[in-house]
Amino acid sequence: MLKIEKNVENDHSILSLNGEIDASNSVDLDQVIKEIIQGGAKNILVDCSGLEYISSAGLGVFMSYLEEFHEKNIRFVIFGLQEKVFQVFNILGLDQLMTIKPNKQEALEEIV
Repeated sequence: MLKIEKNVENDHSILSLNGEIDASNSVDLDQVIKEIIQGGAKNILVDCSGLEYISSAGLGVFMSYLEEFHEKNIRFVIFGLQEKVFQVFNILGLDQLMTIKPNKQEALEEIV
């Protein structure tokens, strides 16, 4: 099960992900990111401190937007990954393609 919360703080769209992202609910994540982009967001932070698991489908959602983020000059930062989830990003080399920070404070500093 995945719970997605969407908030706006200052100029930042913050997604909080809680639970597990798998093939059955990755479409929900995709839809929320699409809505944020269509809303004109320039800074997207993803709080993964409550994320316990991510499948290849979930990783694919993030990957599918990297080019669009670059083209539209959208700053995208993931933060708060639990160690076992971070290892998935790390093993696949995604930590080299995406900005990943340990906590919200460092994520905000990356955007400034």
